[in-house]
Amino acid sequence: MTDQDAVPVIKLQSCELSDYHLIDVRSPGEFEEFHIEGANSVPLFTNEERAEVGTTYKQIGKEEAKELGLSIVSPKLSWMFNNLKQLNDTIDKPFLIYCARGGMRSKSVATVMKMMGMSCYQLEGGIRSYRKSIVASLDHYQEQSKPFVVLEGLTGTRKTDYLEILQEEGYPVLNLEQMAGHRGSIFGQVGIEGKSQKQFDQALFKRLQELEEASFYIIESESKRIGRVLLPDCILDGKEQAHRIHITLPFEKRVNYICSVYEPELYTDEIGEALSKLQKRLTPTVAEIVMDAFKRSDYKEIVRQLLQHYYDPRYDHAAKQYQSSVTELSIDHFETGLKRIRSAIQEAEASFACASTMNKS
Repeated sequence: MTDQDAVPVIKLQSCELSDYHLIDVRSPGEFEEFHIEGANSVPLFTNEERAEVGTTYKQIGKEEAKELGLSIVSPKLSWMFNNLKQLNDTIDKPFLIYCARGGMRSKSVATVMKMMGMSCYQLEGGIRSYRKSIVASLDHYQEQSKPFVVLEGLTGTRKTDYLEILQEEGYPVLNLEQMAGHRGSIFGQVGIEGKSQKQFDQALFKRLQELEEASFYIIESESKRIGRVLLPDCILDGKEQAHRIHITLPFEKRVNYICSVYEPELYTDEIGEALSKLQKRLTPTVAEIVMDAFKRSDYKEIVRQLLQHYYDPRYDHAAKQYQSSVTELSIDHFETGLKRIRSAIQEAEASFACASTMNKS
């Protein structure tokens, strides 16, 4: 192959991804776990084929794995070419092809497609380089030190509902639970699909880009871990010094709200599994009451017991560690609460602006 025939390799930092058709040639499972936003999945191997080639490589040898891979891929080349051609017929722009590390999979596909007349490039470092750029960018946001407003309160005080509305209204909200695909408790993944750390970091990075001009951020009070996801230092450090808006809501309203959100009648098995894990953290008496209520499908009683004897005490203990300023809001009706939260945010924003002016002078 001459230099003219070789596929150009592009560094992520030197290109604008929107200028290309992004082609991910990894397996469907790899693509589903994490991919560059806007990429098209044109897999070289199925999940099973990838596993078979990998096993051959480990147990027999590199050459045998390459021969197996060739036999699997050869019949697919026409299909792959037609996929790329259809994309190019819709929008005429070059292809940027990537795999896991910018290795054999992306190079082989890019080479064949270039021989077929396609304008192709290979992404140096593959998806790994993209992942590294996101991590580095989150480190950059750590240096910005923008102030935070934290919406806090006991479980069931509708903090997430408030955040969702505020975000729709244009407030600089970072909805961390939404990004993590988890509600932040042992029941947090009931009825929803959890996200991986890579997916969370990507969503957070995108949102921070959208809020580049914002002077502060609004988040819900979270622990360091949400489901499978660990929060980055730029969030944790901001939370430590944040202005807090503490919401209180009548106990029975919290119970009713939690039951409406988790829909336990639809997810009985998942609720049961979570309760089994939680049993060992409860006193024997409370555990017995909770499991008896579960047998009777008395979900409100389950929530009452867990709030009173587990979640509320844990929250109160954790809240004592924060010494930053706080606005206390006792709320009975949602719409009234929303108005009061907006006012509290505006007051916090004004104090941030005043502090920033004093620091500059």
